[in-house]
Amino acid sequence: MTTSHGRGDLFDPACPTRRLLDRIGDKWTSMIVKQLADRHPDGARFAELRRATPGVSQKMLSQTLQRLVADGLVDREVTPSTPPAVRYRLTPLGLSLDGPLSVVRAWAEEHMREVDDHRQSTMG
Repeated sequence: MTTSHGRGDLFDPACPTRRLLDRIGDKWTSMIVKQLADRHPDGARFAELRRATPGVSQKMLSQTLQRLVADGLVDREVTPSTPPAVRYRLTPLGLSLDGPLSVVRAWAEEHMREVDDHRQSTMG
């Protein structure tokens, strides 16, 4: 489950690293982390995130934010008002994820055409 250095072992089927990579590797997480990093330290309200993330449904955004909060990557702050105002902000741990995700996003944007071309040539 962990190596002698106290780190996870991706190649161990029982290691929680695999679950974490599943959660942080999906497109909505990457987009939401980027949106919140761009708005750091102020964060954003739900509606702002939904407008800034084309294609995300209200349900998917809500589920993704709940997972990010549960994982300690995002803070959810409720300000008592009518209706209550809710802001989402990256925690220091969440902010530390933006760098690695930005590298993956840049790679995907740079190589998207190559991958699509290869896929089309091999699939017919």
